[in-house]
Amino acid sequence: MYLDPLPEESALRSVPRAPESVWDYPRPPAVQEDDRLVRVECGGQVVAESRRAVRVLETSHPPVFYIPPADVRTDLLFPAVSGRTWCEWKGAARYWDVVVEDDVRARAAWSYPSPEPGYTALARFFAFYPGSMDRCTVGGEDVTAQEGDFYGGWITSEVRGPFKGAPGTLMW
Repeated sequence: MYLDPLPEESALRSVPRAPESVWDYPRPPAVQEDDRLVRVECGGQVVAESRRAVRVLETSHPPVFYIPPADVRTDLLFPAVSGRTWCEWKGAARYWDVVVEDDVRARAAWSYPSPEPGYTALARFFAFYPGSMDRCTVGGEDVTAQEGDFYGGWITSEVRGPFKGAPGTLMW
């Protein structure tokens, strides 16, 4: 699938939002629609671009953005060799390699093909580890990746920590 480029990036910047503390996010996690432009770039390609993403908000974690398959270059996604984990809330996750020509980003994305009740809005949507991509943006703002290699949160200027994921935070 080919994604047509959207207007110049400066025209896509969103109005700043009020700060959010990840310690005010719920447990179990909440799923929230987000109409800001979410963009994922890798290997010189736009891998995903959407105004129909959903955010998962969970205590102590920066939000994770999930993008509908219609807004993802699924031709660049291939099932990862070792590719499943279990979330106590969302269920079984499947992992994907992002491949742009000879550039392979192993286990750089994941999805929930059949999520648990309460999380069906995530069915077949894709989430990307921002630290594995060249660039991820929300509303035109560059995202900082959550520390660690498990959670995949997207840190923007509105999100306040401290965040789980860094060394020494496993037992929070």
